[in-house]
Amino acid sequence: MKVIVALEHRFSKTPDGAVWTQSPFFYKFWQRYLEVFEQVSVVARIRHVPSVSTQWRQANGERVAFTPVPYYVGPWQYLCRARQITQAIRQSVTPNDAVIMRVSSQIADCLEPQLQHTRHPYALEVVADPYDAFAPGSIKHVLRPIFRWWFPRRLRQQCRRAYAISYVTEFALQQRYPPASEAWTTHYSSVELPQAAFVTEPRRSCTNYGDWSLIMVGTLAQLYKAPDILIHAIALCIPKGLNLRLTIVGDGQHQSDLEALAAQLDIRDHVEFRGRLPAGEAIIRELDQADLFVLPSYQEGLPRAMIEAMARGLPCIGSTVGGIPELLPEGDRVPPGDVVALAEKIQEVLGDPQRMTQMSERNLSRAQNYSNTKLSQKRTEFYQTVRQITTDWIAEQ
Repeated sequence: MKVIVALEHRFSKTPDGAVWTQSPFFYKFWQRYLEVFEQVSVVARIRHVPSVSTQWRQANGERVAFTPVPYYVGPWQYLCRARQITQAIRQSVTPNDAVIMRVSSQIADCLEPQLQHTRHPYALEVVADPYDAFAPGSIKHVLRPIFRWWFPRRLRQQCRRAYAISYVTEFALQQRYPPASEAWTTHYSSVELPQAAFVTEPRRSCTNYGDWSLIMVGTLAQLYKAPDILIHAIALCIPKGLNLRLTIVGDGQHQSDLEALAAQLDIRDHVEFRGRLPAGEAIIRELDQADLFVLPSYQEGLPRAMIEAMARGLPCIGSTVGGIPELLPEGDRVPPGDVVALAEKIQEVLGDPQRMTQMSERNLSRAQNYSNTKLSQKRTEFYQTVRQITTDWIAEQ
């Protein structure tokens, strides 16, 4: 049986037919579906490029193919190509396919009505919360309030209609987007860390005499990771005697604005933009050079970047949204969008080396829950359930 996996991520395709990504969605990611299904067809936006950097990884391969959706970025480009996009998405599924949609997703919003019309069963992997994604300050768009009403509404409808759902959180997303009473549900993270991602010992207490390295990893295509809030917080901390250097890993359309913000606040020499780095060793090297990981997001599912930082024994500060409360205790969290609270938390943590050691120990222990061996059983059970539900439906037809 073939499984259709629809997701919002964007990929690049070279003239030789290979599909490439800098994200964790490279070929090895899709092999997890092959443990239960014979073929995988990924439905996603794909742009054609003449070549890619050697740092990119191939996403397609044996028994993993891609069904291209016309490339678009943002709502206006989507509206201009809506007819072609919808047609491509709806032609991607045949009656004999199992369907899993990673949501929230505009591609899922296009596909789900057709599945409903034909009563084709589908499953969801709920990996993000659109209500928080469109919170004030998260994105700059005139239609943001409408998006914040519409997309959570659509996701709640999809969850009520899905035959099986896997959530990346233990309870946060389930409360906001509940399943139907008869649906089969589970929870597991899509983050899957190999043993090489873990350090063997937590970090020990130390004093840097006021010199500290902070790191944030996240896209700059939108502001829902709140890099601007973090930059403002750094500007508040430096006059307090902390010599901070912030490394931001990620790229996107807002990078130039953030560089200008750092210059405006007179801390440009304290903020380094490293751009987008390939998943794996390149990011691990950056994490290992840092003293504190900070992710003050407006929205999250269960942040992979934070779990990777925890696996390196890094003390972490996060916001109170999404699945972050399932990773960090209350004392390591701040309200989203609160510059003063974030600055105070950074000073509080860096001023207590013993606390940083305790944070390192706790984070490393917590990250072990996201090792390959602990997640594979739940995930495989979910895929087997989706296959059986689809097989039963086909037999009924």
